Amino acid sequence: MRYTLHLALVNLICFHLGFSQSQRSDLNSSIKEKPNIVLILTDDQGYHDVSYYGTKDIKTPNIDGIASSGMRFDNFYANGPVCSPTRAALLTGRYQDFVGVPGVIRTNKKNNWGYLDAAATLLPQELKMEGYQTAIIGKWHLGLESPNTPVERGFDFFQGWLGDMMDDYWTHRRHGINYMRFNGKEIDPKGHATDLFTDWSVDYIKSKADDKQPFFLYLAYNAPHFPVQPPQDWLDKVIKREKGIDKTRAKLVAFIEHMDHGIGKVIEALRESNQLENTILIFTSDNGGHLPSKANNGPLRDGKQSMYEGGLKVPTAISWPKKINPGTISKEVLLSMDLYPTLLNIIGSKPKKPIEGRSFMTELFDPGRETTQRPLYFVRKEGGTLYGGQNIYAMRKGDWKLLQNSPYEPYELYNLAADPLEQKNLIESRQDKYKELNMLLMEHIQKAGKVPWQKPN
Repeated sequence: MRYTLHLALVNLICFHLGFSQSQRSDLNSSIKEKPNIVLILTDDQGYHDVSYYGTKDIKTPNIDGIASSGMRFDNFYANGPVCSPTRAALLTGRYQDFVGVPGVIRTNKKNNWGYLDAAATLLPQELKMEGYQTAIIGKWHLGLESPNTPVERGFDFFQGWLGDMMDDYWTHRRHGINYMRFNGKEIDPKGHATDLFTDWSVDYIKSKADDKQPFFLYLAYNAPHFPVQPPQDWLDKVIKREKGIDKTRAKLVAFIEHMDHGIGKVIEALRESNQLENTILIFTSDNGGHLPSKANNGPLRDGKQSMYEGGLKVPTAISWPKKINPGTISKEVLLSMDLYPTLLNIIGSKPKKPIEGRSFMTELFDPGRETTQRPLYFVRKEGGTLYGGQNIYAMRKGDWKLLQNSPYEPYELYNLAADPLEQKNLIESRQDKYKELNMLLMEHIQKAGKVPWQKPN
């Protein structure tokens, strides 16, 4: 903590002396080496699709290792029940509808429900101001063209996928379009996308072994998002091991285990290059598991796309050797967007603009302290006849949760302390609580209404 305060003081002095950002970064680096940051985001991974929760038909030793060597978060929520909104919140530290991404960004403009706000400052931009090199490998899904491409929004290096899902993990196309890029250049690599993203990450980490500048690597896998396509040898292994397993479930288990193996390679690259001890390693998912793919969201109700707990709660763990006590478990209620201020807090910085995310650095190093409750908001905009271009919402304040899964149906109200599986709707009997939460939600909706979610003309 002394280093954090020292660094903040040095930055303040340098600012008043008129030092340039590069001069400040050089001075900060000379004080003490800052930690590298590796943020691993998976796509549609179910709350219990990790073996550290005792799930019997899946083995994820490398994800488990992050949890056992650091802190596991049992009440960690994705900001939204689908891809783009959570990614926008994660990288901006803000609610997704406050940065123009209430829904999924898609190739088809008639079915596109987001445009990343030019005024939003992304995490890599903040980290660059603190002397970091920044890279994204894997899935971006926050814009298909300039100015909303990774290298234009703060990343020094991009090797991966601009779009949403892949129609095939081997041929890497979406609607016949190749969205695979190396920085701004279209590429057409061969191999399974999970292996490509793993290998590229390993190469990046090894290239930084002798670099004095810290790095931020955002590794965003497309897996295990459908189509569920594990390599055949991984599928064969699961079928042989798990006698009588459902065929659809077997494919998903193999898909996740294949990805976990890749995560292990990334961790080993950090270890072999002597960078693991000084690296903050984060694992999380962008939303709950996809039930048609036979995802396991534990006892939680529903899955991806839903505002019930199964669509929002995600497996999350953070490790940092000798800094975070191994094997600790946090029960604090947190959101994807909270990672942004937490990481800045750790390196002695803070967001340059107001954000809604809240740092949980204290929880990492001194867990269990009570924190002030805050209202939490979830939003998803979608098209088609089920949504009609409208939003669905959920909000949580303390133990109470208000939600809707259709813009055409009434809200539902649950007390999560008494009813964590959301079985007893209290909307009629607790009109007082409904009115309280509804008033807060309306205020949120009014603020979000000031931010456009389509590309300006």
